[in-house]
Amino acid sequence: MTTLRSGTGADLRTSFRSMASDIRFWVVRPGADAERLAAEAQGVVERVAATCTRFDPTSDLMRANDAGSRWTVVARECFDALVAAHDAHLETAGRFDPRVLRALAAYGYAESLPFESGPVSLPAPARPATPGRRLRGRTWRPGFDAERLAVRVGREPVDLGGIGKGLAVRRASDVLRGAGASVLVEAGGDLMAQGGGPDGDGWMVAVENPLGGEEPAAVLRVRDRACATSSTRVRSWAVGGTAVHHLIDPRTRRPADGDLRAVTVVGADPALAEVWSKALFVGGRADIRATADARGLAALWVERSGRIGVSRAMRPHVAWQVSRVS
Repeated sequence: MTTLRSGTGADLRTSFRSMASDIRFWVVRPGADAERLAAEAQGVVERVAATCTRFDPTSDLMRANDAGSRWTVVARECFDALVAAHDAHLETAGRFDPRVLRALAAYGYAESLPFESGPVSLPAPARPATPGRRLRGRTWRPGFDAERLAVRVGREPVDLGGIGKGLAVRRASDVLRGAGASVLVEAGGDLMAQGGGPDGDGWMVAVENPLGGEEPAAVLRVRDRACATSSTRVRSWAVGGTAVHHLIDPRTRRPADGDLRAVTVVGADPALAEVWSKALFVGGRADIRATADARGLAALWVERSGRIGVSRAMRPHVAWQVSRVS
């Protein structure tokens, strides 16, 4: 953990690495307990990471995946994440479905890949793996025993990467609430912004250009809101010369191909913002505006062509944007 604090009353900034992301806490005008709360919040994030990762075969999530339809007792963090994933699956009518682990493995993402080091290219497997059965119309029906903290995930193994990160941001934000005048918790682009920020009129959040340009696609002003982005910019790679990415459409078990490059959602909760950013991405360009407007979702998206779209509910949050990126 790296902590930066200069002078009495200066902002407290803490950073560390977890969940394959840079985690940052920013506390404006911190109180006396801010450093202790930041350390506690880091512990919260690391417990979510340890129990919900798919990259450690001994994690609570992977033990539950191995057990399939048999009951498995897990840590509270993993139990809550699986419950939240099931709730999100129902709320999005199956557009969000964590049962994509076999598909990710089939495309070579069974282990953590070095995306930060540059383009990743994997050889075609000698015997192509199967992404698993299509899930169109098949509702996920896991089992939950809250008294024992026991779960049954079912026959298809699940991945909690995105929603797990959102839940870690939520939990860390809850710990840091009141630690200072304003608090920002950020994890690899997903964030929760409490209060008015360093200037008192909202936190300014840059939306990255998913096509790779240095200038942001937009700048959002958020206050007491979460923000999450699903994008193909970082977690994309090639398998045997074929470009793929990590945002799997559960209906086809293939990388989503709906003419979108990124979707950003602003909402009250970081886990739900993460869920809807992915669900809208999977739904594709054709109906993203209608879906976002019908549900009152604050969404901004970048199409494959570079054109930017904004839902009605997102407009009050947009401080600046371009019409197209390249």
